[in-house]
Amino acid sequence: MSPAANAGNAAQAARAAARVVGRYTVVCLLLAFFALPLLWLASAPFDRDPGISASLPAFTLDSFRDLLGNDNALRSLRNSLLLATGTGALTVTLAAFAAYALSRVRLPGRDGLLYALLLLSSIVTGTAAMVPLFNLAHELRLIDSQLGVILVLSGGLLPSAVFILKDFTDGTPRSYEESARVFGAGPLQILAHVVAPLIRPGLATVAVWSVAQVWGNFLIPFLLLRSPEKSPAAVVMYTFYTEGGQPDLALISTFSLLYSLPVVAMFLFVSSRYGFRFHGGIKH
Repeated sequence: MSPAANAGNAAQAARAAARVVGRYTVVCLLLAFFALPLLWLASAPFDRDPGISASLPAFTLDSFRDLLGNDNALRSLRNSLLLATGTGALTVTLAAFAAYALSRVRLPGRDGLLYALLLLSSIVTGTAAMVPLFNLAHELRLIDSQLGVILVLSGGLLPSAVFILKDFTDGTPRSYEESARVFGAGPLQILAHVVAPLIRPGLATVAVWSVAQVWGNFLIPFLLLRSPEKSPAAVVMYTFYTEGGQPDLALISTFSLLYSLPVVAMFLFVSSRYGFRFHGGIKH
């Protein structure tokens, strides 16, 4: 091979190596960018004097002792768990019924209605819906009611949940349902014992998504709940500021760490049980 060809191959190899190095450098920078806040969250609760900058903590557990002595903080975590599980259960149940009905019953304009609901639920959210939601809750006497918060949050999540579950339901074989009807199974039995086991990944997806949406929701509970003892963690965290408006970083970081653990644990559990290794099945 000629020297010119050798030089060309070497230049090509150098450019390829430079591209690989550049790609990995960008990936490492992105990972560092997203990892630094998590490292701060993991270290600040154990720091005697936490600050904004990331540094090795002067180890202490005083922040955890102060937080465990705060009745509002622990009660707010229980309230968040109640709101999240209640909304998740209601959303999954109603979405399963609606998705099965929309998948199996032929209605004029069915797909257009579903897309319209999904579009409207994506547009009319947050601050745009505060006034009508508050007026509706006031008329139904649901102000300062955790049930009212669950109903409002479930109503906002249902269109997207139905849209997700309908795709799963459309993919289930109808021959299983026909076989169940031959043996005398009713619609509810078919949904519970035939369709639901086949769409368990979809149900798990909607459940995790619903709980995560409610767990970090601040606006609706802040708008509808008046009693501090009914407020969830996202609202109570707002009170961890001094009279001058400065954040109490020790309490905020400790509370944020405890606040994030249930969602992480739920994600790991569902991912390990209903992840890519999951296969559907029929209940006997």
